[in-house]
Amino acid sequence: MAIKTRSCYVDGKRDMTIDEFKRWLSKFDEDNDGRISKDELADAIRASGGWFARRKSKQAMQAVDANDNGFIDDNEIKNLVEFAEKHLNVRILFF
Repeated sequence: MAIKTRSCYVDGKRDMTIDEFKRWLSKFDEDNDGRISKDELADAIRASGGWFARRKSKQAMQAVDANDNGFIDDNEIKNLVEFAEKHLNVRILFF
């Protein structure tokens, strides 16, 4: 399942709105609890064509999971957006 976005620029980054990013990410929430686990995040990274998905998901959890509960929830989505822009070739557009 590739990331479907508006466009891809010369720098290789895919543009999407924050809502598109959340909707895309929610497709990997296998247990529908509204949170993303490390394994679910690895599946999302792999589906987007990313390499080393397990390692990147571990790095993301360490950088993003502010309360150290092992999940990314709505309160931490801003942190995940920042990580995705730096490490996953995504540019999030805020309208």
